[in-house]
Amino acid sequence: MLDALTIATGVAALALAAWCGFAAYRDQRTMDWHFLGMAVVSLLAVVQLVVGIVQLARGEKPAQGTAIFVAYLLGALACVPAAGFMSLAERSRWGSLTVSAGGVVLAVLEVRLFDIWGG
Repeated sequence: MLDALTIATGVAALALAAWCGFAAYRDQRTMDWHFLGMAVVSLLAVVQLVVGIVQLARGEKPAQGTAIFVAYLLGALACVPAAGFMSLAERSRWGSLTVSAGGVVLAVLEVRLFDIWGG
């Protein structure tokens, strides 16, 4: 795995979590610019998924197993979009808090991906 990409995705996810957490603190629902931030973080997760699959196709192996690695990659990909869709159902501060929690979960998944790869 590319360490820089993993770090960038984790930091972007934490920034999104802080941003949406601050919006929830201010009693604001998720706005269009929050969804733009979610799109950027999701794009980083897509790039990470592609890089991970390419490395697996080249014959590189994660230290803790391929199946768990692919499962975590797919979970990281789905984390923020799922939180974004749930925030559309709850158009209050709790929607912003849901996206914030999704960002924290993605950051934790990034740490775990780093460990699974053998970092």
